[in-house]
Amino acid sequence: MRIAILHYAAPPIIGGVERVIYYHARLLAALGHEISVIAGRGEPFDPTVAFYPVDLIDSRHPEIAALKSELDQGIVSPTFAAVIERIEANLAPILEKADVLIAHNVLSLHKNLMLTAALHQRAAAGCGPRLIAWHHDLAWTASRYLPELHDGYPWDLLRQAWPNTQHVTVSSARRDEVAAIFGIPAGDIKVIPGGIDAADFLGIDGPTADRLSKLGILEADPMLLLPSRITRRKNIELALRVTAMMQERCPRVKLIVTGPPGPHNAENTPYFDELKALRSSLGLNNQALFLTEELGEPPDNAMMKALYRLAGALIFPSFEEGFGLPILEAGLARLPIFCADIPALRELARDGAHYFSPFADAGVVAQQIEQVLSTSQTAHLRNRVLNDYDWSGIVRRYVEPLISNA
Repeated sequence: MRIAILHYAAPPIIGGVERVIYYHARLLAALGHEISVIAGRGEPFDPTVAFYPVDLIDSRHPEIAALKSELDQGIVSPTFAAVIERIEANLAPILEKADVLIAHNVLSLHKNLMLTAALHQRAAAGCGPRLIAWHHDLAWTASRYLPELHDGYPWDLLRQAWPNTQHVTVSSARRDEVAAIFGIPAGDIKVIPGGIDAADFLGIDGPTADRLSKLGILEADPMLLLPSRITRRKNIELALRVTAMMQERCPRVKLIVTGPPGPHNAENTPYFDELKALRSSLGLNNQALFLTEELGEPPDNAMMKALYRLAGALIFPSFEEGFGLPILEAGLARLPIFCADIPALRELARDGAHYFSPFADAGVVAQQIEQVLSTSQTAHLRNRVLNDYDWSGIVRRYVEPLISNA
């Protein structure tokens, strides 16, 4: 589908709306849509996204700023209509190529009422494309803007229903405001939140994020990290059984065992075979990953850092340790630590870990982990951000279906 996205400015201009445009445009293009961004300020920001600069839609263009100063005083200049026609003339050849136009803030803010009026003229005349009004901010509900607003045209365009227009807000609170201002049913307004690029924010490089995504690790909830080589003293079978016990209540739980079989003991290979057989018998082939096997090589430093940043908890059930470096790494990563109650780990973690016997019943350990994670407000919010507010998920679950149904 051919989708045009319009705003006063676009990336690399820094702003909340511009950031939304950046992710929407790139991710919709990656899903196979033909994307055009139309803005008064900005530059081409991705080779898959066409960029059309139209200077008169910039809220800071000198002519627009001068007209806005007059409008703020309630004066509709004789040049107001002429500028509308110029804007429409500039937009027409671009919009003729689009099936859908997403206009950010233009129908609810007075930053460029000439642009608002130009779009309204097109909508009233039944000119395509289909219009989606994406509301981030509202002039008529912001006390700081009220002195600049006046009854009548063109200010009333920001509070009246437009024909053939789908309204979208970024929160339920905004939806209720839009419904009241525009006099339309709240149920007719879609709520699509903004998002976050978790991998970028957490400093995970692109290739690493791609590998994690292909393995389904980014969707884990929670991800239990067991950073160790595969040797019997690591008691990995307990971690597998704990994961199986958690699976019923946490269907997206994943256990990630990072290392390969230890290189200095021939018994480690048959132990690995035992673990894989146990994994299969527990129905965990998709929930428990031996990462070195999946990658074909041990994870590099970038991958290990990414796992610590994404993990919901460290599980470390060793029968015996001389030291326990993962305890220190998990401490720096602020991960909840669930580890065997053995001297070396007690010495490192002290009261900063949740302990269990390495011979403990898996159900008891699973319950311990679930209770701690479910009662941690920080962990709950973190998981919700990762699960519900990732940009790719938002575009896939909400934005693309909206576009396809427009």
